Amino acid sequence: MSTQSHPIAVSSAAQEKPAIQNPHLSKWVAEMADLCKPDKIVFCDGSEEEKKRLTDEAVEKGVLIPLNQQKLPGCYLHRSNPNDVARVEQLTFICTQTKEQAGPTNNWMAPNEAYAKLGKLFDGSMKGRTMYVVPYCMGPLNSPLSKVGVEITDSIYVVLNMRIMARMGRAALDMLGNSNDFNRGLHCTLDCNPDRRFICHFPQDNTIWSIGSGYGGNVLLGKKCLALRIGSYLGKTEGWLAEHMLIMGVESPEGEMTYVAAAFPSACGKTNFAMMIPTERFRGWKIWTVGDDIAWMRVGEDGRLRAINPEFGYFGVAPGTSFKSNPNAMKTIAKDTIYTNVALTKDGDVWWEGKDGEIPEELTDWKGNHWTKKGSTEKAAHPNARFTAPSKNNPVLSRFSEDPEGVPISAIIFGGRRATTIPLVIQAFNWTHGVFFGASLGSETTAAATGQVGIVRRDPMAMLPFCGYNMGDYFAHWLEMQAEITNAPKVFMVNWFRRNKENGKFMWPGFGENMRVLKWIVDRARLRVGGQETPFGWVPKADDLDLSGLDIDSDLVDEATAVDLDEWKAELESGKEFFAKFGEHLPEALDLQRKMFLARIDTLKKRKWGAHHHH
Repeated sequence: MSTQSHPIAVSSAAQEKPAIQNPHLSKWVAEMADLCKPDKIVFCDGSEEEKKRLTDEAVEKGVLIPLNQQKLPGCYLHRSNPNDVARVEQLTFICTQTKEQAGPTNNWMAPNEAYAKLGKLFDGSMKGRTMYVVPYCMGPLNSPLSKVGVEITDSIYVVLNMRIMARMGRAALDMLGNSNDFNRGLHCTLDCNPDRRFICHFPQDNTIWSIGSGYGGNVLLGKKCLALRIGSYLGKTEGWLAEHMLIMGVESPEGEMTYVAAAFPSACGKTNFAMMIPTERFRGWKIWTVGDDIAWMRVGEDGRLRAINPEFGYFGVAPGTSFKSNPNAMKTIAKDTIYTNVALTKDGDVWWEGKDGEIPEELTDWKGNHWTKKGSTEKAAHPNARFTAPSKNNPVLSRFSEDPEGVPISAIIFGGRRATTIPLVIQAFNWTHGVFFGASLGSETTAAATGQVGIVRRDPMAMLPFCGYNMGDYFAHWLEMQAEITNAPKVFMVNWFRRNKENGKFMWPGFGENMRVLKWIVDRARLRVGGQETPFGWVPKADDLDLSGLDIDSDLVDEATAVDLDEWKAELESGKEFFAKFGEHLPEALDLQRKMFLARIDTLKKRKWGAHHHH
């Protein structure tokens, strides 16, 4: 690290008082400036004036392309480097003192090695560039559940996205005060060379170093990096949970509100569920979004699990988003949104695969090339194209989304994409069983190209890429949380994607009709509806699910909620291998659950269970 001093121009909107009074923060910023050697430093204050100035500069530099301001007021398009369009799991590291602390599901690098290796890349990396210092708060300002982070970046795109995704600027600094308790995030895009791309997390230092990428999931350090990887580690040490879960309020026509948290691996319709519009049959019911992606949950004074959404915006996948699949998302992204890697129409509108209406005859694709409906074989928008939109645009944003105490969670839902085995909905018998549901959650690979369709990829709690420490210890932490929670949420598993064995078609219509399942979940959580006990959990009896007005054969619903012993036996046996990875770190209670269900199957098979058990 060069110690030679060099003049750096510092600009701050609040020139009359020093930009940063916190001595810990000033010292760290000075050290990082010494390392990266920027031409100037800008302290971000989160003001409207700053947003306008930076947006104008981003447009001038070609980082943002203005869209049709009549159709999409305040919206811009960004095209990233084609080699930099998604999270890079193989280049994402957990840097704990020992490899064992990171566990078998994470890439590990020793902290000293990581600081040395990345330090060389950061050295002088911002010469000729501006260093932005971005203070931000994850969670409602001044909530006891929230955390402050500061991201240093050379990317104006990152600054403008962080402004949408977190409470950014002066307010976060005020909340931090003189404390030394903040996440230190350092990011530089370098030249987007994948050979020099690393996303390193230092949970024990509350530090994140990200280099060589400009893609949101790798560089908006508040999102997956702090909110989940570092957050999960802080949650274990401080006694709370940082989870990859949406949070929604379900309001009955009488005004009774029930809050639900739900984890779905990617491509299972999580954002659609978080913003669902109940169908006509459920007139008077309302779904309110507290969050669409991340939940931080602590035990409240009342002994209930209370959740906040640490985020302030949505970083959603555009392809597949439409007025059919998610009308509220379409309304959310109609203004003040940054689009990344979508296609552009001739009149400055955006387009992606799965959007409503006709496919345009010609477009500019996500790489900036001319695209025609007839001649082009490539997709016009990148399959992982994104929108970054402010929460306040969401027409169904919960009025309690800023509640500093968090909302009380009555039910936790785990959902995957499974063609067989897992019923439409099933309720765990108790907390430990519910943790077992989450720990064995899997989703089937959908990429038909590989010919590997239907391979179950385990993604426990949908946290596999995001757990910042040993996942076996993470399961233990979930089990231990029960001691603190006097009024535990009921735990459910759902599967909207089960297919009919004969014709291979989905048995459940999904989308807004999922309200029918959600209503049973809410009624179960409030202990006011029956269910059918199966060997593996409770399922709704045929008349427990309100199917009126639904053009669906009741036999099909029976099949969608049926439990097949052979399928479950295969499921439980395939889980053995995954659990074995964790060795001594796997809590015995989870292995015992697995063995108990297997033993139950053997008993039932001797008795020919199931012949008369289809409801």
